[in-house]
Amino acid sequence: MNDSSWGAPQGAGHWSAPEMGAAPAGPAHDVRGAQQTRPMPIVPDVPDAGRDADDRDDRNGDAARVSGPLFRDEKPQEPMSTPMPPPPPKKRAGRDLRAAIGVGVGLGALVVGSLFIVKAVFVGVVVLAVVVGLWELTSRLKERKGIDAPLVPLAVGGAAMVVAGYARGAEGAWVAMALTALAVLVWRMTSPPEGYLKDVTAGVFAVFYVPFLATFVTMMLTADDGAWRVLTFLLLTVVSDTGAYAVGWRFGTHKLAPRISPGKTREGLFGAVGFATVAGALCMEFLIDDGAWWQGLLVGLAVAASATLGDLGESMIKRDLGIKDMGTLLPGHGGIMDRLDSLLPSAPVVWLLLVLFVGSG
Repeated sequence: MNDSSWGAPQGAGHWSAPEMGAAPAGPAHDVRGAQQTRPMPIVPDVPDAGRDADDRDDRNGDAARVSGPLFRDEKPQEPMSTPMPPPPPKKRAGRDLRAAIGVGVGLGALVVGSLFIVKAVFVGVVVLAVVVGLWELTSRLKERKGIDAPLVPLAVGGAAMVVAGYARGAEGAWVAMALTALAVLVWRMTSPPEGYLKDVTAGVFAVFYVPFLATFVTMMLTADDGAWRVLTFLLLTVVSDTGAYAVGWRFGTHKLAPRISPGKTREGLFGAVGFATVAGALCMEFLIDDGAWWQGLLVGLAVAASATLGDLGESMIKRDLGIKDMGTLLPGHGGIMDRLDSLLPSAPVVWLLLVLFVGSG
């Protein structure tokens, strides 16, 4: 019963309770049809010009209607119990998890299939990823900052760098990179001089950031066990990202770099290190020729660090551009560059450590 069920009669019959030792002022009638869940209050006998009419209505069987407080100083009754606070909201992933898993599985099948069927096909997959990544990066720079880094020399030179790294090793990659940077400077000369410096600077940065770092993936492929080296590199990077996401989402409370990427936590970093070191020990022991488990621990630790720094580096770029993702090509992931952010800086790290531990052959 709510507070409005307490009150004096309005135009209807009512109970007139007697004072102690005094006779009732009028007959009391049982109110039919109204359910009484609390004792009725004692109402003082106040003369009312409408008493006779009210009594006649009450005798005819009309239900009592009561509203308003009985006394001027009467306070509403307090609630019987304090309502429970709502439960805290559950943590939710920031992306469509089903779409992300589906796309990730599809990309993994494409990469692994091409890697172990024909090495040249895998090189083509890397070239395609580099060209699309350059297109996303230059498009966002032009949209958000007005920087016109020339895409044509970047795409052609980037593809040449990846192929040169596979065919001629590090020497071929360096030569292709120098020629690509020169082509960017010359290509930009065909446009007005305004903004020349910022455009070519962004172009040279793009040359280093995307195709040059990707070249180390194809350089790993040239070894006798090159397919297994590339698979180890991919597994360690993916496992590091997965460990950071899973542990950070479940236990993360302390921010790692809130000004750059508020979603990353120190607990997530520990998860990346733990997952990557275990995976590294297993991969070096069972997949790499002449590899040892302790070497895998070091490789896994290095990948966790490089993948995290790469992720933070692209987050810095996207924050400066004021965007969430580099593209929308991959549902649940964003763009190609949003998947390459941790792979690109990890490629030279894994290549170097494998060369030091087991050689380049």
